Amino acid sequence: MNAVPLTSWRGRVDTCFATIPVMNSRALIDTFLVPEKTVAKAKGDGPSIDVSGAANRVFLLTLQITKIVEQESLDVSIYGSSDDATWSPKPLLAFPQKFYAGQHPLLLDLAQQPEVKFVRAHWEVSRWGRGDETPMFEFHVMLKDVPAEILQEASAEAKAMR
Repeated sequence: MNAVPLTSWRGRVDTCFATIPVMNSRALIDTFLVPEKTVAKAKGDGPSIDVSGAANRVFLLTLQITKIVEQESLDVSIYGSSDDATWSPKPLLAFPQKFYAGQHPLLLDLAQQPEVKFVRAHWEVSRWGRGDETPMFEFHVMLKDVPAEILQEASAEAKAMR
């Protein structure tokens, strides 16, 4: 797993899903919301990830679909929680419905939602047509903290384009 390049960092935190560099007691998150090579044949949930110590509250989510069968769909949404027990009734964010293998990025901005301390992915699968109607997707979802410098550059570019 690639970590975000740092100029000075003070150690690292190893978890079962990620190595998280720690900078000035704030973590740069680079982990899986859905572990690599997850095979989904029914709806499910990924592990909950603590984002309360994130250096920033903007994250790059990347849905990577590596294997599929024909005539099926995958819906992936992201839910938030303040206590890792009660999850938001509606998703914070949802990827558009997917039918094919590929890589699909999306930004999750929690800057205006300080109460969200944990996030997790939820997926639903469906298959139609002839033959076996059991869907099968192999996929994963990455969660990466977007460094403040990149956010500032993107904001400056967006303002310049107006």
